Amino acid sequence: MRPQSLLLSFLGLYVLGRDIAVYSGSVIEVFARLGVSEEAVRSTLTRMVKRDLLARHRHKRRTYFGLTARSTAVLEDGSRRIWETGAVNRDWDGTWTLVGFSLPASERSLRHDLRSQLTWAGFGPLQSGLWVAAGTKDVVAMLEDLGLDDEVTVLQARALKPTESADIVRKAFDTAQIAERYRAFLDRWDRPDPLSDAVDDLARQLFLFGDWLQVLRRDPLLPAEHLPPDWPAIRAETVFRHLASRYGPTAGGIAAAVLDTLPVRPA
Repeated sequence: MRPQSLLLSFLGLYVLGRDIAVYSGSVIEVFARLGVSEEAVRSTLTRMVKRDLLARHRHKRRTYFGLTARSTAVLEDGSRRIWETGAVNRDWDGTWTLVGFSLPASERSLRHDLRSQLTWAGFGPLQSGLWVAAGTKDVVAMLEDLGLDDEVTVLQARALKPTESADIVRKAFDTAQIAERYRAFLDRWDRPDPLSDAVDDLARQLFLFGDWLQVLRRDPLLPAEHLPPDWPAIRAETVFRHLASRYGPTAGGIAAAVLDTLPVRPA
């Protein structure tokens, strides 16, 4: 797992919603528990500042790092995905969001960025230039960031005969690969003493949340009615919630003892 993914998990758990910045030395101490070197932590912090995901705050001779509006939005989205949206789409209303586009070969890089953003947002390629996602998706911000308002068509639709929603799922999404990610998560965490070699529950908590969010982010949340009854996301979510509850109290106590924080204005 990349240091940035772990750092985002840390920020979501211990900084989001608290209007604080964290001393860099505290971050280094926390990540030493994860086996991440001081050099890697400092490099990650610097890179995230450049990407407007962190803001530097200086107090006396120390440097603290707090959230920006951009990282707050990213972390709030992750929190919603973990605690509200979840891993199983049981409330699908039968609608699909369609995104159609046609970009010239000279715009290969832009086309790659659009496809990456669509995948991240839960879309799959139904056919050439046409991507589909279950439910209603807000793609306005994504298109604005890429400057593609005029090159993209966005529609909402329902499947009509002879097309079946099950066929859309089969054609546009690799359900076997999605299921395999959940099974890999279960292999790591569904055991009596997962990550027994980790130094403490704070380390286990950060690995758990980082791992779970990576799995969720790559799941397009397909309608449960069109997935196998033994879909592994159901068991995986149960395991995650159990472990999150198990690690939470001890991890929070360790973090409170380790972290040096500075009050800051809301991002």
